[in-house]
Amino acid sequence: MFICICNAITERQVQSAVADGASTLSELQGQLGVASCCGCCADTAVEYLPGGRYADPVQVQAATQVTQAANDAVSVSAMATVAVRRA
Repeated sequence: MFICICNAITERQVQSAVADGASTLSELQGQLGVASCCGCCADTAVEYLPGGRYADPVQVQAATQVTQAANDAVSVSAMATVAVRRA
């Protein structure tokens, strides 16, 4: 499926760019040229980024775990202790 008709960018190309580390629309624009012409595809392209509707479920699960750990006082305390030991 084409995400960007103007620049002939496919869903697989967007997924590959995200898998290679693209995490913002600006990064997708820089790597692929998506949403650099008329901009109609920007909303769809963003949905492939982490947290988006079409994001890789593994990334979404990992992000959820990190968020939960950051909000857990016990986990944060343990992380702070490790950081102090390393310093």
